[in-house]
Amino acid sequence: MSERIGVAILGSTGSIGASTLDVLQRHPDRFRVAALTAHRDVEALFRQCLTYEPDVAVLADADAAERLRERLRASGRSVEVLAGVAGLEHAATLPEAAYVMAAIVGAAGLLPTLAAARAGKRVLLANKEALVMAGPLFMAAIRQHGAELLPIDSEHNAVFQCLPPDFAHAGLAAVGVRRILLTGSGGPFRTAPLAQLAEVAPEQACAHPNWSMGRKISVDSATMMNKGLEVIEAHWLFEAPTAAIEVVVHPQSVIHSMVEYQDGSVLAQLGNPDMRTPIAHALAWPRRLASGVAFLDFARLGTLEFQAPDLARFPCLRLAFAALEVGGAAPAVLNAANEMAVQAFLDRRIRFTDIAAVVEHVLEQVSVSAAGDLAAILEGDLEARAVAGRWIAAWALEV
Repeated sequence: MSERIGVAILGSTGSIGASTLDVLQRHPDRFRVAALTAHRDVEALFRQCLTYEPDVAVLADADAAERLRERLRASGRSVEVLAGVAGLEHAATLPEAAYVMAAIVGAAGLLPTLAAARAGKRVLLANKEALVMAGPLFMAAIRQHGAELLPIDSEHNAVFQCLPPDFAHAGLAAVGVRRILLTGSGGPFRTAPLAQLAEVAPEQACAHPNWSMGRKISVDSATMMNKGLEVIEAHWLFEAPTAAIEVVVHPQSVIHSMVEYQDGSVLAQLGNPDMRTPIAHALAWPRRLASGVAFLDFARLGTLEFQAPDLARFPCLRLAFAALEVGGAAPAVLNAANEMAVQAFLDRRIRFTDIAAVVEHVLEQVSVSAAGDLAAILEGDLEARAVAGRWIAAWALEV
C-alpha cells in the first residue's frame, strides 16, 4: 500500500471542513488528517482531534487554544496545539500535509492560504477571499512555488471540469472559450417582493433553499454578493476578461456552471447540490473517487430554469463587477465592507437591505491603491473596515 497523503484542513469545524472530513474518512487507505484548525470552537475541534488524531491543531483564539491543549492533555492525546496566525501558517505549511483545504471564511483565510501556496502545496481553494483580495499575488505565488490550485467553490470547480487540461498554459482564447457562465440559485429571496426585503430576518437569510452552508456565506448567497465575489475569483483563477464572465440565475442548483466555446458548444457540469462532489474531485484529481453524494435521477429531475440576474434586487452583484473593473485594492475594500455589513446584519444592527448600502458607501469613501503588494491590500482592508464600522455605528442607531 502506498503512503497515505496528509491533508491539512484550515477551517475544519465549518461546513466545508465537515464535508472534507466526511470524504476523507471514506478513503482511510488513501488519506490521513495532518492538521485541523478552527477559530474558537474548542468543543468541536476537540471532538475532531479525538476522531482523526491530527499531528497539529490550531485555534485562532489564544485562550481557546490553551483550553484545547488542556483537554487533549487530559485525554492522553499527543496533538501539538498552536494559536493565532502563526499557528495557522504552520498548519498550512506542515511538511506532513501535501494537500491543504483552505476553508477559513473571509479575509482571515488570506495569510495561511498564501502560506500554503508559497510552500508548494496542492491548495484546495474554498476561501475565495484569497483571490478576491490578492488575486495577482496569490496566482504569482502558485506559479513561482510550483503549487497546484484546485477550486472548491462548486461554480469554479464546475468550470475547471469543463475546460481542457491545457487552458492554464494556452489561455482561454487559444482553447476556444467564448464565455464562462457562473450559475447561482438566487437564494431564498429570488421572487420575494422587493418591499419586503428590508424586514428580512437573519434566520430567513440563512435558510438557503438548496445548499447547506455557514451563516456568512448563506447571507452572501441571499444578497448574491457570493456570486459577485465568485466573478472576481473566476477572473484571476482562469485569467478571464471581465466581459467573458456572466452570471445566470439557476434556481435548481443542478448545473453548477458552464463554459461556452467559439464553435457554439456549451459544456456544463451537473450534480446534486453537495459540496462533497468538488471536494472529492480536487482530492483525487486528475482521477475520481467516491464522495458519498447521491447520484442524479434524470427521470425525476424535472424542469431546469435560467434567468438573468435582477441587479435592482441584487445590487451587491453590481458592486462586485464595479470593484473588479476599478481593480487594485477595490475588491479587497469590497470584501472587507461586506464582511462588516453581513456581521452587523447577523447581529441585528442593520437591515438586510443595508448590506449593499454599507458596501457602496465604503467603496465611495475609501481611496483605492494599486494594491501592488500585500501591505497595500491589508491596509485597504483595514481602512474599509474602519469606514464601514463608523457607518454601521451611526446607522444602527436609526434602525
